[in-house]
Amino acid sequence: MPGTPRPYGRVMRIVSLLPAATDIVAELGLAAELVGRTHECDWPPAQISSVPVVTSAGFSSEELSSREISAAVGGSAHSGSSLYTLDVDALAAVAPDVVLTQDLCDVCAVSYSSVVEAVRVLNGDEGGDGPKVLSLEPRTLDDVLDCLVRVGDLLGVRGIALERRAELRGRLATVRSLVAGRPRPRTVAIEWLDPLWPAGHWVPEQITSAGGEPLLASPGEHTKPMEWQAVRAAQPEVLLLLPCGFHPDRTERERELLTGLPGWDELPAVRSGQVWVLDGPAYFNRPGPRVVRGVEVLAHVLHGVPAGEPVGAHEARRLS
Repeated sequence: MPGTPRPYGRVMRIVSLLPAATDIVAELGLAAELVGRTHECDWPPAQISSVPVVTSAGFSSEELSSREISAAVGGSAHSGSSLYTLDVDALAAVAPDVVLTQDLCDVCAVSYSSVVEAVRVLNGDEGGDGPKVLSLEPRTLDDVLDCLVRVGDLLGVRGIALERRAELRGRLATVRSLVAGRPRPRTVAIEWLDPLWPAGHWVPEQITSAGGEPLLASPGEHTKPMEWQAVRAAQPEVLLLLPCGFHPDRTERERELLTGLPGWDELPAVRSGQVWVLDGPAYFNRPGPRVVRGVEVLAHVLHGVPAGEPVGAHEARRLS
């Protein structure tokens, strides 16, 4: 299917201020047109490692605990101060045609207001033909896949975007057919350890697509902190640990935040060895195309069903 004519000529200068947007650009085959990215954009590594970084973090998350990180960003994992600072001079130096950002979570990326102000500065007092800003705000699984087309439209590759979306939807349909008719284990997904925070937005749909029954959050829901008693009362048969921004090794280092809580050993998921540590940033926290791989990983976790490539320990492992 032919795409629309490429704006700004054949090649565009793209700055991604959102790791998920970088994933989308790569999915569309346009990683070579990235001229700026965030310090947390890490996929695909071979294609973006040399792309200039135009953001920085206000502190090192590796040096702080989950509770300290939460306090540093205003007492929660989804509101308060951003972890990102935009380097306006660096942004100006790369002279982007397009800036991809978001207005869903001011903690997880540069705030939308900061981006708009930076672009205003680039345009000068008299305005002008500055970069086009596209804000991505997906809340559901369909929204995530539709972002491919929104970005594809802007970058003049609508046909490629439609093809990629169709392929990803096909992979989801395959997983759903593989788990159809199986018992649906009661599943709790945790996206922050201290304070405890259930994973909302698209994650409940990922669980449902993989044959589970999501608890404590609804599809598209912007969640809030919960008490440990809520998890105990839910009696999950499977517990998924996928903290926002934490890779599995980091999550395991903070395991005592959960294992030391009263009644931990009484949870059905704990008694049956169904507590899993997942790669949150790769497959669950970021609203990019790799959420489909997350569903395939969950099919393995929930039902032992192989979907796509074999699941490695770097993607999912039982909490030891």
